[in-house]
Amino acid sequence: MFESKEVEAYKSFAYVYDLFMDHVPYKEWCEYLAELLREHGVRDGLVLELGCGTGSMTELLAGKGYDMIGIDNSGDMLEIAMDKRVSSGYDILYLMQDMREFELYGTVKAIISVCDSMNYILEEEELLQVFRLVNNYLDPAGYFIFDMNTIYKYEQIGDSTIAENREEASFIWDNYYDRETCINEYELAIFIPEGNQGLYRKYEEIHEQRGYPLKKIQSLLEQAGMKFVAAYDAFSHDEVKEDSERIYVIAQESGKL
Repeated sequence: MFESKEVEAYKSFAYVYDLFMDHVPYKEWCEYLAELLREHGVRDGLVLELGCGTGSMTELLAGKGYDMIGIDNSGDMLEIAMDKRVSSGYDILYLMQDMREFELYGTVKAIISVCDSMNYILEEEELLQVFRLVNNYLDPAGYFIFDMNTIYKYEQIGDSTIAENREEASFIWDNYYDRETCINEYELAIFIPEGNQGLYRKYEEIHEQRGYPLKKIQSLLEQAGMKFVAAYDAFSHDEVKEDSERIYVIAQESGKL
């Protein structure tokens, strides 16, 4: 027996997000990200994470000695992140803001964004605005490192259904991809047990992400005033390939507009 309730993206999913993301090797991802930061001279100091979610990567980078700030537009996600902060004792500042209009009191050495948060920006003008804000809040010659899912990956997923059943919760993911707009939409149904009588509460969400060609990403970064430094096939230093599913992009502040 199910009770259906529509909610904003991530409002209910926040509470099972870490459960369904337990396949993500955050520690290995953090090692790679920290290596990229060190290669570009960022060994300590203030680092901002855009789209920090429940703070998994934020916590790990704080453990590497960085003074972390996390920004996310989901209060539910940040609530969990702050619970983690209490457990770890790290002095992390969390801010509930939209990355398209975020504000800081000063500049930071580096800004990062992982787990395809940038793919949630569906319009080129809005992605350009994010890049402009990043450039504005970076120290002179500071670095911006972010990942994105590729168009190739979305094409491979295509129209498909993914389901997973666990004791704590279950989900059904119906995926749709539009090759003309490069927008990937997935309808997510989450079933969370309530009580001991075999009842479940059903939550429904719709998420949209967009794939961008690397040349477009590079162009938008340069329009925002940043210098494009490099792009890698994820978790390597290899060039981006035609079949790369996730890429990492590195850009540098090169003057305020």
